[in-house]
Amino acid sequence: MEITNKRILVLGGAGLVGMAICRRLLNESPDEIIIASLEEVEAHEACEALKKEHKGKTTITPEWGNIFVRDSLQNMSRSELIENPVNREIVINDVLGEMAENVLKASYLYQIVMRYRPHVVIDCINSATALAYQDVFNSYREVAKELDKVKSGVAETTHLVAEVEKLLCTLYVPQLIRHVQILYEGMRRVKAEFYFKIGTSGTGGMGLNIPYTHSEEKPSRVLLSKSSVAGAHSLLLFLMARTPDAPITKEIKPTAAIAWKRIVHGEIHKGRKPVQLYECLIENATKLDSILKLNDDSCARPIKNKVLESVFIDTGENGIFSNAEFEAITSSGQMEFITPEEIARSVVYELKGGNTGHDIINALDNATMGPTYRAGLLRQRALKRMQDLMKKHDCASIAFELLGPPRLSKLLFEGHLLKLAFKTMAGVRNATAAQMSENLEKVVLDNAKLRSEIISIGIPILLVNGKELLRGPNIKIPPYRGESELQITPGNINKWSSEGWIDLRTENMQLWKNRFDRIFEELSQHRDDNSSSQYDRDLSYWLEDNTINTGKVAGWILANEEKGARMKD
Repeated sequence: MEITNKRILVLGGAGLVGMAICRRLLNESPDEIIIASLEEVEAHEACEALKKEHKGKTTITPEWGNIFVRDSLQNMSRSELIENPVNREIVINDVLGEMAENVLKASYLYQIVMRYRPHVVIDCINSATALAYQDVFNSYREVAKELDKVKSGVAETTHLVAEVEKLLCTLYVPQLIRHVQILYEGMRRVKAEFYFKIGTSGTGGMGLNIPYTHSEEKPSRVLLSKSSVAGAHSLLLFLMARTPDAPITKEIKPTAAIAWKRIVHGEIHKGRKPVQLYECLIENATKLDSILKLNDDSCARPIKNKVLESVFIDTGENGIFSNAEFEAITSSGQMEFITPEEIARSVVYELKGGNTGHDIINALDNATMGPTYRAGLLRQRALKRMQDLMKKHDCASIAFELLGPPRLSKLLFEGHLLKLAFKTMAGVRNATAAQMSENLEKVVLDNAKLRSEIISIGIPILLVNGKELLRGPNIKIPPYRGESELQITPGNINKWSSEGWIDLRTENMQLWKNRFDRIFEELSQHRDDNSSSQYDRDLSYWLEDNTINTGKVAGWILANEEKGARMKD
């Protein structure tokens, strides 16, 4: 279709992919681009940025609010929606009730479609994440607890009713169905010509063995919910594409990590707040006697006016990663990555009538966009930029515990400690497990800054004796499962150490020695005269840095020990 002089509504237009698409669209001189975002500030900032970059005649208009709820609730937070009983009732009725005309007209999404009457709607919102991360499983746990209280006669039904209502507010499929119904009806009524969805596989192109779960489970049920919602969404769009009065419908599903927006040194934020740094001295180490408290302020103290700062790469709505996290997730056999500009190029090409071969509606199995040549070239530039900034600011960008699971942060930090203590894999192989434990504990006790960063992101450090723990007030493992105090047993200590505690005991050190032995065993099987592309990791790959590369080692562990390598490129 001809884009010139068209009105284009870009949902999620202020995001990483949305902005790349808007920049590409502006070259086609549309009449108006409406940048719709969740937050007002984001919408205005995106519009101002595009206006500075492009001096054409296209009108660029900001719009903001939550498209999954009615207009009166559009600017409320998730907690404001479900903690207020009146709001809960409205949400439940709007989602689970009949699709009446009053429900349709109250929808914020329907209203903006009717207001702007776009010729084209491009949807860059990660709808699967928005719905699945409401976490029906956590809601179920709260219902189950209240139900047990009512059954045992220790509580009335008031709290149970509230938790059941919250559970109803988190049901994914009804929300998704209602969203597509409203979207279709609005576009049908304004005779929109084209709807383009930027979807997701939910796992960055990886399978059920994905190591990156944003939680302690592998695979996480919440993450699998995201993939399930994404798949359901694609099939609903498949049906919409087969509906005569619907717009032409296409979907692109990037199946790799999408990056990047910026690379800087600065504060590391969680939930829009900087990560507070804590200190835990050896004399305040937690005694592993009988009870482990998931939240405990008695061990660590906040360091006044100190927050976690480091070098990071900003991937927009997908969050920020440390140098080592980015290196691990984009290493060969992991998620790897794709740039937003490549996605934008395919979207605009398809809009103009081209055939990229990536439309998931026409080819659900074969049309995914995988890792790219350009991203492979740019990856080295990104890593070099991060490494330069690390040297400039004298910091090690290892893990922020935003990518998950905690086991990845554990592996990255343990690898970093080995690097500080022994520098090379050969140095580790030449040491005994006992020497490794002793040297790593010395590094931990001597390096207050590193120790503080580790415990402040929720990763505790189990000392060599296996009976004392350096920790912050909150720990990622064991996870909260309705109980904030858990029994300490040797079995639990081993389980928690494996899942997300830095473990300085000799048993874990022996495991690391075995890993490096396996890596060198792989290298010994490579023929010296074979210079082909047969091997992903040859001698130059492992030894080019002349030191232990934590990201590469973590990627190898996840691919080999965790069986978390991607199957398709």
